[in-house]
Amino acid sequence: MNLPNKLTILRMIMIIPFVVFMLVPIGGGAAKWIALALFVIASLTDLLDGKIARKYNLVTTFGKFLADKLLVCAALICLVEMGKIPAWIVIIIVSREFIISGFRLVASDKGVVIAAGYWGKFKTTFQMVMIVLMIADIPALSLVTSIVMWAALILTVVSLADYLIKNKDCLADQK
Repeated sequence: MNLPNKLTILRMIMIIPFVVFMLVPIGGGAAKWIALALFVIASLTDLLDGKIARKYNLVTTFGKFLADKLLVCAALICLVEMGKIPAWIVIIIVSREFIISGFRLVASDKGVVIAAGYWGKFKTTFQMVMIVLMIADIPALSLVTSIVMWAALILTVVSLADYLIKNKDCLADQK
């Protein structure tokens, strides 16, 4: 197993204590800061494993499909449970991830590898910043948090449209 995949597995393992500190009433006031630290560290492993995978040509299907999706989805579901983000926004974000993952599977069956585009990278960045701001829950930053949330939602939809338009040929039946 290569280093990027090991980092992906580490990130998946980190989701468990992250969710515990987000949802289980332990740790008092420190719980959200521990959850925030876990989220930031796990997010950084996503950045690191992607850079290593591209630099050393270690990109794998495992890494492409799981890169940031589990962490972001777990965080968003926790934030819905905590009443910090509307469920409909999370449904759009998670649906986009399922659509793109399904699209990549279809392309993969045809031997086509579809790399993440710039819109997808912007989307991921804004989603992660949004999650950090929502976990931190700093009242003075509530307007910034709302703006980042709407930007993340818009980028989610734009990146989906961009992805589908650029790769629509992957869905066409080959005869």
